[in-house]
Amino acid sequence: MTSLPPARCCTVGTLHEGEPKGELKDIGNVSTYLSYPPDQSTSNAILILSDVIGHKFVNVQLIADEFAARGYFVVLPDLFNGDTVPLNRPEGFQIQDWLQNHLPKDVEPIIDSILAEMRNSYGCQRIGGVGYCFGGRYVARYLRSAAACKLDVGYTAHPTMMSADELASIQGPLSIAAAVNDFVFTAEKRHESEAILARLDVPYQINLFSHVEHGFSVRCDLAIKEQRVAKEGAFLQAVQWFDAYLKI
Repeated sequence: MTSLPPARCCTVGTLHEGEPKGELKDIGNVSTYLSYPPDQSTSNAILILSDVIGHKFVNVQLIADEFAARGYFVVLPDLFNGDTVPLNRPEGFQIQDWLQNHLPKDVEPIIDSILAEMRNSYGCQRIGGVGYCFGGRYVARYLRSAAACKLDVGYTAHPTMMSADELASIQGPLSIAAAVNDFVFTAEKRHESEAILARLDVPYQINLFSHVEHGFSVRCDLAIKEQRVAKEGAFLQAVQWFDAYLKI
């Protein structure tokens, strides 16, 4: 695999301050956070596939609002049917046991339904995928030509569980933000990913951020300058990527 299964580092972090500006709404039977750009256009859209803390996590809702402020219609669905992992999980919580209920057979029907609604009901013409931790694997899976209603462009920060075959099968531009200290997306796995991407005929980039660990783009401590700078840099990396390869 190009990244390892989830571990404790996938559930710990700092809660950020701020008041989300979007709205929670059911799309079909999926609870979803929506954030609109200033002009209310849905043509250029971003589907955020969250980490295990889920779509009601304030940190990721604030990120959705930031993408919206940059001109994107943002859709952030519940990938877990309400069965999310608490931030800084309780003692004794076994994430590997939890994961057995959230495999591709459980998650992909949700993504399929959301993408279909985005394309058909919301009029999204171009859709970029943002995958944080858990969601990163699915960005790769939906950049494949075989995927129904697939993504046009992808970005992931510190992905988990992404296999070499999944990465090697992508058919669209992919950007990756990585932490120098990452128990899941290790240096070895990062180098393996670089070698795979170098063999493909798609645009790609991998940016490495110092002084941070797995999860930094969503759950870092903003009071620590190096972590804040890395988080902001990873976000700007995504915006630049989508501005270049997604916007009509």
